[in-house]
This record gives sequence, structure tokens and C-alpha cells, in this order.
Amino acid sequence: MCGIVGVVANTPVNQEIYDALTVLQHRGQDAAGIVTCEKGRLYQRKDNGMVKDVFRTRHMRDLHGVVGIGHVRYPTAGSSSSAEAQPFYVNSPYGIVMGHNGNLTNAEQLTKEIYEQDLRHLNTNSDSEVLLNVFAHELMKQKKLFIDAEDIFNAVRGVHKRAKGGYAAVGIIPSIGVFAFRDPFALRPIVVGKRVTEMGVDYMVASESVALDAAGYQLMRDLDPGEAVVIANEGLIQFEQCAAKPQLTPCIFEYVYFARPDSMIDGVSVYKSRLRMGEKLAYRIMKEFPDNDIDVVMPIPDTSRTSALELATILNKPYREGFIKNRYIGRTFIMPGQTLRKKSVRQKLNPVPLEFEGKNVLLVDDSIVRGTTSGEIVQMARDAGAKKVYFASAAPAVRFPYVYGIDMPSASELVANGRDTAQIAEFIGADRLFYQDLDDLVDAVGFGNKAIKEFDTSCFSGCYITGDITPEYLASIDSSRNDHAQAKKQQVAQESVGIHNGDSDED
Repeated sequence: MCGIVGVVANTPVNQEIYDALTVLQHRGQDAAGIVTCEKGRLYQRKDNGMVKDVFRTRHMRDLHGVVGIGHVRYPTAGSSSSAEAQPFYVNSPYGIVMGHNGNLTNAEQLTKEIYEQDLRHLNTNSDSEVLLNVFAHELMKQKKLFIDAEDIFNAVRGVHKRAKGGYAAVGIIPSIGVFAFRDPFALRPIVVGKRVTEMGVDYMVASESVALDAAGYQLMRDLDPGEAVVIANEGLIQFEQCAAKPQLTPCIFEYVYFARPDSMIDGVSVYKSRLRMGEKLAYRIMKEFPDNDIDVVMPIPDTSRTSALELATILNKPYREGFIKNRYIGRTFIMPGQTLRKKSVRQKLNPVPLEFEGKNVLLVDDSIVRGTTSGEIVQMARDAGAKKVYFASAAPAVRFPYVYGIDMPSASELVANGRDTAQIAEFIGADRLFYQDLDDLVDAVGFGNKAIKEFDTSCFSGCYITGDITPEYLASIDSSRNDHAQAKKQQVAQESVGIHNGDSDED
């Protein structure tokens, strides 16, 4: 999971891209980067860290031009080395810069093809660099000195034939402008917006519509599955369907957790979908626990607030904010290593004892993945004086790894793997546990856009929409995603950063 943005405007775009990345910071906290273009020359700044830490005044002054792209990274593949901060660049052909959100499930095969057939060199382990080089090779096959939008569309067609998995990408070709494209299943989100000013029309592409809102752009639409867009330096915008068999099957976990509630994705309000999740979950609790003794409903901030509020309303129970969040701690889901996650929960959340003392509390979270965070939170509620602690998940049980751009842990580390609901409740220390029904979740999200006939629900159902996920592939990611492997990656990354940042960057 990453955040991408691209802008073609009539005024300098450096600040606008920076602002968009801060709005998309929830999609990646590992690294950030911006590339701008002026008179055929590219200007770049990228490094590990949050947006506010990567870009200083001196960096912003050096990002010239009215065309640019930006990226915030959460490492779903490769490592946390600063060498893998995006966007990536290749000089042949034409000079191409690209940022990518998602995960290529055939990256290993493509890496081999790129070297042996395309005769191209990769400098990192990132599948984003793989995608860039596949695109570059497909563009080179046009064999033209001067290219146009149709040549880019043809290159994207070639990418769709070779690349498997979920991906949304944005890039710059200095002689053309900004381009963007989406995988044939629309697994990763990307939207297009415009803004009319006295100087003309500006265009922005971004992972979520909230980035458009923050900059005063009007949402035009999402890119269709398999579709590409080219926004020329002069402001001309062209769309083209580039996939042979496009299929709209967006990732349902975007609505559960990753996207901001004020975003629209594929015509569905994330906020409204979470309200409906709370509604569905409330009726499930009423059915399973009709004579409940719940005294109060509390969300685990922030993502579950919307669902918890609607759930409390339907159950006719008081809604209280029992946990106060430290907003300067990152999202624990995307922190590597169980020890760090457990420590971060206590740093991130602090209970309000008066809301817990002597009460039977229903805690509501968006999902339960490893169970580490949930277990810590249940214990915090008990320590604060709760008499009983019930737990509800707005999502179904996560039983399978996700392979399209969300670095969920290996199957063996998923708390629901091999356990039933009662056993999971015991594992996290809850008196009772309630999960959302998968059909109810699909109904809750799909209600917002009846044109969506199917969602990717693979982490809940084990059904992988692309049809190319084998037991061997799952076994390989299991060995690379477990906490032991992640700890080794983190150690290597820290050593790399120590070498890379030998001189101080605090000026």
C-alpha cells in the first residue's frame, strides 16, 4: 500500500504535491518522494521518513516546474532501504519517472525477463522498479524518436499483458507530461480531478479523492480497470482502455481500513460504507447476543469510529471515547515486528479510566489481523477497570495473506488462521468476540455502487481474483513476511540508512 499523486498545472506544483502527500500520508509512512519537470529537466527529492521530515525548505525550492508526481511508500515488497524510496527513474527511452502503488505477483518472473530478454538492469528489489522497466521496454518497442499519447497507451497494453497483480501507477515523460494507469482488475485505487483557474485548467491524479479535495480539484472520475490517462504538458487530457478483459473488482479492504473516510473510491463513499458496516454488525450482535449486558460502546480510534457510532445507535447503547490517541504515532498495522507493534499500542492509545470502571464494554475495531494489538487493547481496558470486555470487528476474520499491495503477515501469524471465533476471543482476552459476516460486508460497501458486481475479498475468503496465486507462491511470501524475516529486513535497512545518511540532514 502506497500513495501516489501527479499534477499538470499552470503554476508551480511542488507545494501542491507536498500537500497532497501529507493528505495521503496514511497510505505510507516509510518514505516519500517528489519529482518535478521544467523545460525537459527533472528535479528530484526522496528519502526515508514522513513527508514533513523528507522535505525541507531548501528541497522545495529546488523542485521546479508545473508538472510533477509524488509518492509515499509503505514497503509491500523489497526492503525499507532509502534506495527504494520512489519515484524511480530510467533514462531510456525518453527519460521516465514512475511511482507505483500495489504489488506484482509475478515480479520474480518479470525480473528474470527484464535481464535476459529486455537487457535491462534493476538496481533494487522493488517490484515498482520492475513495473517501470517493463513499461520502459514496452515503450521502446514503439521505435520512434518522438512519441505521443497513443504510444504510451500501447506501452500500457504491453504492461497489462506481462504484469500480474494489483497496481496503480503515475509517471512523467518530460517530452509528453504525466501519465497514469490502473491494473485490469482495479484492485488499487486511482482518481482523476480537474480545477479551473484564471490561467486555465489544472489536472491531478491521486490514490484517493481526498487529495483532490484538499487542493480544490473537482473529482472527475476513477480510472476504469485497465484504463490509462495521459495529461500533456499543454493540458490536453486523453483516456484509453488498455486491457483486453477489464473487470471491476476493487479491494474491499480499502473501505475497511486503508482509505480515509472522506474519500470516494469507485463511486462509493468510504464513510457511508463504514456506517453500513456498523449497522450490519449491530444486527449480527443483536441476533447472537439478544440479552446482552453491554453498558457502553467504544471505538478503537481512528478507523473504527464511524462503524462504532452507527453500531451504538442501533443497539441503543451509549457511545464513548474511552481511548485517547496520540496522533504522533504511526499506524501500528504497518509497523514491522511484533515487539515494536506491542510497544506502539501503549504509546498510541491511553484509556480514560472513568469510562471503563465497573462497566461491560464493547470495543469496536475495523479488523483483527495478528491479534497483537487487539490483545493489548483488551488488557488496557481491563487495567482501566472494565468489568467485562467484549470485542467486535467491522470486518470478517482475516484468515489469508493479501498479495496485491498490502503487506499482511504470513498466514501462520494471522490470529484467525486455524482458530474459531471462541479461540480467537480467548487469544485476545475478550469475554466475547463478534465478527462481521462477509456477505454483510460486501453488501455494506457494494450498496454505494451497484455497478460493482464483485470485490476482491481474498484476505477473508482465500479466493484470489487474478487466478494466478498458487500454494507455492503463498508459501514463498509466508517465509518472507513473518516477523523473523521482517526483523532481518529492518536490521539491513537500518544499516543501509546509517551508511547512506553519514552526513547530517538537519539543516
